[in-house]
Amino acid sequence: MFSLTARNAMSATYDYEVVAHWGLGPRGRSMGGVVPGVAADSEGRVFVGRRHPPALLVYDRDGAYIDTWGADLLGNPHLLWVDGEDQVYVADTDNHTIRCFNPQGEVVHTWGTPGVPGAPDQPFNQPTKAMRGPSGDLYVADGYGQYRIHRISDAGELVHSWGSAGTGPGQFALPHSLWVDCDERVWAVDRENNRIQRFDSEGRYLDEWTDLVMPMDLFITSDNTVYIVEAPSRVSIFDIEGQLLARWGEDGSAPGQFADSPHSIWVDEEGSLYIGEVATLHDRVQKFRRV
Repeated sequence: MFSLTARNAMSATYDYEVVAHWGLGPRGRSMGGVVPGVAADSEGRVFVGRRHPPALLVYDRDGAYIDTWGADLLGNPHLLWVDGEDQVYVADTDNHTIRCFNPQGEVVHTWGTPGVPGAPDQPFNQPTKAMRGPSGDLYVADGYGQYRIHRISDAGELVHSWGSAGTGPGQFALPHSLWVDCDERVWAVDRENNRIQRFDSEGRYLDEWTDLVMPMDLFITSDNTVYIVEAPSRVSIFDIEGQLLARWGEDGSAPGQFADSPHSIWVDEEGSLYIGEVATLHDRVQKFRRV
């Protein structure tokens, strides 16, 4: 076990133990491919997106393999998100689509045309993550082929988009992930600009967090604790106002270490962290149990 102590004396400590060798592949071996995406539902199932087929694996919270989804549909899953009805949203970068799976593993909605990139400034060209806000609208980071955030209505219509290439407010070098909070503020992970930008639901720039190095993904809990994974092998934990509570991580291949590769993060209902890695020698999800 390792202890993470909050820097703010009024905050709780953050103590975790790494669950060594969590999750094996369908044949009892390693997962067999880099892991860009991980998410969990309310039943304790953990969804793992991989860059090699089968592309979406399902585990229980103890790491036992359960099932494979979307074997013939997904090309290159990026980041995942699970809604309040346990539907799983997958940003499929290579296929330029967002897929929504119901809890039984059936695709119930597809946004975008499989294999066809969107026109300039239009959805989608290698999207990186999708998430619904409190309004029910879908927000999509269109990251590798565009420099855009799209807001799509529940009826599937494009409400509006914002963003362009650059380093200024409202511009992106790579919108790699996003989160929509309870106030429908959009947190856009601008990886190559080493920041997270925050916008209102209309795309108006609010502010940005810059005490970061190549942020990859974030998760905001119901108590407004913000978890961020950064490429130089670390996890940062903030309160909603941007006060750093804890920061940890070191380079390496041992359990609990990262080889410049933490790519995705999810916090389950028990407070455990799941972190997917994309280094070629680390085809794994690491679980950190809160103690």
